[in-house]
Amino acid sequence: MKKRSLGRSGLEVSAIGLGTMSMTAVYGPGMDRSAAVSLIRSAVERGVTLFDTAEAYGPFTNERLVGEGLGPVRDQVVIATKFGFGINADGSRSGLNSRPEHIREVVEAMLKRLDTDRIDLLYQHRVDPAVPVEEVAGAVGDLIRQGKVRHFGLSEASATTIRRAQAVLPVAAVQSEYSLWTRDVEQNGVLAACRELGIGLVPFSPLGAGFLTGKIDATTSFDATDFRRLSPRFTPEARKANQAVVDLLTAVATRKEATVAQIALAWLLAQAPWIVPIPGTTRLHRLEENLGAAAVELTPDDLREIERAFEGITVQGARLPEAVLAMTEK
Repeated sequence: MKKRSLGRSGLEVSAIGLGTMSMTAVYGPGMDRSAAVSLIRSAVERGVTLFDTAEAYGPFTNERLVGEGLGPVRDQVVIATKFGFGINADGSRSGLNSRPEHIREVVEAMLKRLDTDRIDLLYQHRVDPAVPVEEVAGAVGDLIRQGKVRHFGLSEASATTIRRAQAVLPVAAVQSEYSLWTRDVEQNGVLAACRELGIGLVPFSPLGAGFLTGKIDATTSFDATDFRRLSPRFTPEARKANQAVVDLLTAVATRKEATVAQIALAWLLAQAPWIVPIPGTTRLHRLEENLGAAAVELTPDDLREIERAFEGITVQGARLPEAVLAMTEK
């Protein structure tokens, strides 16, 4: 597996990481714990060194399985997790909470769940409008000085917030949704801020919640607990219209002797050398397929072809349900 550095932070990781959210829930009931641990260890064996989790996944259970899966190889990998929600004992949420005292409390709990003495990359999961990001950065900076955290990150933050945070504490990575059909970071200044400030970009949902694998169409049915049942971009009508994106990727994949998913990931990797996507999966063969994207080379001509074709496509439907988008900083 090729390696990449997340901006100028000095944090080196595999070119493709592993998002573990789907192992717990969101796309359905989640995986059997032992199967999830086995898949995480299979990823390590195949060269993956960046593993992404969050206290909100489960909640809490995802961090525990990541800690169990990576325990035997803890010093060989980078664990990224996220804080930012108020989560009650019963698992329900009580809104956003990035107060410094709350950050200190949740990090202690994270360290126990992950069974580790430090968090390699700690993200603020969502920007809390009630707490200045300078205070958040200050609290994380204290944790870094204490050796409990190594690097600071932001998730779904605006370019303005990224710059404000960077002025207090170096930001190693920004996590935002980014893929061929979700290109907001190209227009809202986030990609430009990362480039200017030397910050890595970690795209989540780089395969469009599975749509950019070419395995979903207008007739696909989803489990009752699958969030895509509520997503405007996954209505049958939107899926039918958005098939044009998959058709574009399919044409390139055929010529490159790759899969649709591999072209989608290779396109992201080609955008900048400090971009590290974190596709998630619950299946070993999909993991291997995704990692194979690191070996797919898209030439400048390939990239121009994709851009020209994409200019004629209008993606239908918002990328996430309205309630979720409401927590994303504009």
